[in-house]
Amino acid sequence: MRLPITPSEIAPRIATGAFILNSGLGKRGADEATAAGLHGFAAGTYPVLKKVPATTFAKGLSTAEITIGALLLTPLVPTAVAGAALTGFSAGLLGLYLRTPGMTKPGRSVAPTQDGLPIAKDVWMLGIGLGLLTQALTGRETRVATRRAGRSRRR
Repeated sequence: MRLPITPSEIAPRIATGAFILNSGLGKRGADEATAAGLHGFAAGTYPVLKKVPATTFAKGLSTAEITIGALLLTPLVPTAVAGAALTGFSAGLLGLYLRTPGMTKPGRSVAPTQDGLPIAKDVWMLGIGLGLLTQALTGRETRVATRRAGRSRRR
């Protein structure tokens, strides 16, 4: 049985999957103060979240992180699915970074302040997510063409 991933996808999936899974597990039992902090930060950037109770938000965030981490770590999950999940998650984090006052240096800069650095670094996850998506979309065509060429040579 062939796995739906290639060897070049294993390392980025393990690195990001383990990181995100650990983060989600750490938030699983968040106390009310931690939940309120997470919720306040996210709701300041994404106002629709103001309607969600802080503890519900923290549980949802934890569940999302655990799910995305597990998707990335499970080799039976196609790279396109894992890459799309990672890309969406990391884009949301970078939205927090870009839209929260005090995270970037004054002016139209995207350079982080000291406060913005912990979130700005998550750009690596966006890069990996986009790389996985690209690999899934272009690599699949290459694998299919290689298989077809092999079949036609055997005939």
